[in-house]
Amino acid sequence: MSERPFSILGVQQIAVGARDRRALRRLWIDLLGLTPTGDFRSESENVDEEIAVAGSGPLRVEVDLMEPIDPEKRPRVHEPPLNHVGLWVDDLHAAVAWLEGRGVRFTPGGIRHGAAGHEVCFIHPRGSEAAPVGGEGVLIELVQAPAEVVEAFRRNAAD
Repeated sequence: MSERPFSILGVQQIAVGARDRRALRRLWIDLLGLTPTGDFRSESENVDEEIAVAGSGPLRVEVDLMEPIDPEKRPRVHEPPLNHVGLWVDDLHAAVAWLEGRGVRFTPGGIRHGAAGHEVCFIHPRGSEAAPVGGEGVLIELVQAPAEVVEAFRRNAAD
C-alpha cells in the first residue's frame, strides 16, 4: 500500500441518538456535566441536535445529542443509538481521494460543512459492489481539523 497522504489525529466527536433527546440531555449534560455549546437542525438530514463538549481547548470532544425530526423518515438518527464516530483528519480532501482510490464507500453528499462548521464527509456503514470497503456497520465521519487542532495533536505526539 502506498504511503497515506493524511493522518487521523484523534476522536472529534461521538453522536448518540434517541427518539426524544431529553433523556440524553439528562444523562450527558445534567448528570455527567458536559457543557452545551450549540444546536443544529437539518430537515434534509432529519436531525435536531444539541452539541455538548467534554474537555476544553483544541482537544475537546463533542458529544452530539440527536433526535429525529420525524422518527418515521430516513435517516433515522436514533437507530442505532450510537449514531456515528467522528475522527479528526489533517487533510480531508487528500484522505477522501486516497480512500476512494482504495474502494472505500462514502455516503451521498460528498465533502460538506457539518454542524460545527468544519468540512466533513462520511464513510458508509456498508460497502457496495462498486466500493466494497465500508465501516462494517459503523458510520464514520471524517472531520477536517483546523490548524490549532492539528498543531495540538502534533505537539502532544512529540511529548
